Amino acid sequence: MDPVRRLLDIMAKLRDPLDGCPWDQRQTLETIVPYTLEEAYEVADAIDRSDMPELRDELGDLLFQIVFYSQIAREQGHFDFDDVAQGICDKMVRRHPHVFGEAEYSDDEALRDAWEQHKAAERERRKLPEQPASQLDGVARALPALVRAEKLQRRAARVGFDWPDPRGAFQKTREEFDEVEAEFGAGHPDKLQDELGDMLFAMVNVVRLLGFDAEQVLSHANGKFERRFRRMEQFRHVAGGRLDELSLEELDALWERAKRAVAEE
Repeated sequence: MDPVRRLLDIMAKLRDPLDGCPWDQRQTLETIVPYTLEEAYEVADAIDRSDMPELRDELGDLLFQIVFYSQIAREQGHFDFDDVAQGICDKMVRRHPHVFGEAEYSDDEALRDAWEQHKAAERERRKLPEQPASQLDGVARALPALVRAEKLQRRAARVGFDWPDPRGAFQKTREEFDEVEAEFGAGHPDKLQDELGDMLFAMVNVVRLLGFDAEQVLSHANGKFERRFRRMEQFRHVAGGRLDELSLEELDALWERAKRAVAEE
């Protein structure tokens, strides 16, 4: 049997009202969203570690999520897996007229512009008549905040609403930092939260204009912190103690030692 068809049959059996799995029967489109996000990040983690066997398994888990959504949608009379597959086939052919049609583009920039125009036209067709079109249409609300911030900024930049260079964006970050500092101890937690958000959003602008990806930059910083902290724990374990037994000054000294050790690896 075709593996995809077998997977669809397995999913239908799991959801069978009489003989299926109670957990799978209870799930809805909404309840499986967290699992889908987790599987997507596990795919990214396997790629980051260059673990091909793990990547194969994680891609299978992610495919299962798509089959799960499709099965629930089929039960509700909306669409099924074949509709999903047909839809993405049609979309890819439509968005690549230079491959499947007669269109020609002079360079990568022209190709990118054409791609964005196709996407904008599709968004326009999907929106309700009473909805005004926006450059920000189609930026999913469920995206991780850093990713969404960068996408919103890139969309705004298409109409010229952007800093001409990273220095202006960096100066804006300094201003936002000062506004955060001014809210310290002011007794307005909502205002402080707003200012912190503005500061983070401004910092994403700096990262973007410098040509980096904010999510990857922060992911790199997370990994660096984790390696250093684990080395601190290792040093303390060898010494026969725990980190929580040390003073802040001792912890800081051990942190510096861990930084040097990790840098030398």
